[in-house]
Amino acid sequence: MEHKRLTLFAGHYGSGKTNIAVNYALHLAKTGKPVCIADLDIVNPYFRTKDSAKELEAAGVTLVSPQFANSNVDLPALPAEAYRLVQDKSTYGIMDIGGDDRGAYALGRYVPAILEENDYRMVFVANCFRPLTPTAEDALEIMREIEAACGLKFTHIVNNSNLGTLTTPQDVLDSVKFTEDLCRISGLPLWMHTAERSVAATLTELPNVFSLQLQEKYFDLPMN
Repeated sequence: MEHKRLTLFAGHYGSGKTNIAVNYALHLAKTGKPVCIADLDIVNPYFRTKDSAKELEAAGVTLVSPQFANSNVDLPALPAEAYRLVQDKSTYGIMDIGGDDRGAYALGRYVPAILEENDYRMVFVANCFRPLTPTAEDALEIMREIEAACGLKFTHIVNNSNLGTLTTPQDVLDSVKFTEDLCRISGLPLWMHTAERSVAATLTELPNVFSLQLQEKYFDLPMN
């Protein structure tokens, strides 16, 4: 798997981008790379990068998150330390971008530096089981809205189609056609399929499957 110095994850609300960002940060750290992950989500969703603070710290990953993350205070403010990701070229930076176009606005201030360095992967996390992205055309509309909001084009697609803890291997296989259609109409390559570890282990027929450890909050979600 080729690694860019900066990897940015964005997508529709509930696509699972935060969980992927955390897992990718841990994956990079296991290879011995210095890693910093920044939570740029200013819309305060249910899942936050800070939920995995203990795991990230134990792996040697630096976490940058808004001061009031995981509180009932919702301020659209980003910590100054977030600039470290674009300034410190010796560190592999991962950015967890807010959901949809509203959350993507926060990325705009970093875009000039990202483009100047030109060592990044901008990833659209797709989940065909979310209510507003059941088709490739719906997902493409979300993609374009995010691009317009932040001023940065996507470069790759990740298929993270899932039903939380109820996801089966067949669910992932059923999402392949959706992903192929999205890649075709967007003109972007698929970077990887993702699935929870026990599910990923059975998907031997799929290429580029990335195994995920689910954040604890996944197990608290009502599934009905």
